[in-house]
Amino acid sequence: MEETISLRDLFQVLRKRLWLIAFIAIIAATISAVISFFVLTPVYQTSTQILVNQAKSEQQLYNAGAVQTNVQLISTYNDIIKSPAILDTVIEKLKLDGSAKSLSGQIQVTSAENSQVALITVQDTNAKRATEIANTTASVFQQKVPKIMNMNIDNVSILSKADLAASKSPVKPQPILNIAIALVVGLMVGIGLSFLLEYLDNTVKTEQDIENILELPVMGVITNIKDVPKATNVQRPDMKARVPQRGETFGS
Repeated sequence: MEETISLRDLFQVLRKRLWLIAFIAIIAATISAVISFFVLTPVYQTSTQILVNQAKSEQQLYNAGAVQTNVQLISTYNDIIKSPAILDTVIEKLKLDGSAKSLSGQIQVTSAENSQVALITVQDTNAKRATEIANTTASVFQQKVPKIMNMNIDNVSILSKADLAASKSPVKPQPILNIAIALVVGLMVGIGLSFLLEYLDNTVKTEQDIENILELPVMGVITNIKDVPKATNVQRPDMKARVPQRGETFGS
């Protein structure tokens, strides 16, 4: 016997289990809100921009080949910025706890395509410390890159320094986004659980279930008999109570 489920049946299942779906979604959103606001530590982000060029000779003010070389060297500069040669000095200057490897995990160096500008982005649980790490990293790189590269690089410019005022608001966690995601996940879990419970429920509840299972029409339905109220002695207002005399019985 093949079973077919119509769209109406699906909506009926969702309607019957609507309380379960709503309950799971609310619980998921509440847990996400509690974790986002009270458990997770806020993370702040700040960034600084640097420009690195090779030294220009007096006879050669502009050379397209030199510019292309600088662009290709950007990826190398990115690795140098996150290397222990730079970060160990940053840790020493700022008296930070941890190693260069752990500090490297907080720093991200990116650059736009065909651009000589590198963006140093730092994330930390303290906004002031993140600003200091970004600015110090750029400064140390500016001092050490000529010696590390063993090249005539004397035109390292810091285009913009990290600003503490711009990093006052944490970038992680994002409570509204987390709650929205948890709400959607809760709805999906609730809907899935509703269909699972409906699939596992093989009890007969309505005459429609009997028709679907036996494929026979229902000839009659016995309704539920409500409880009959108990009989009470009600005295008519026009009847007065009379005490029977000796030798007299009621009805005589």
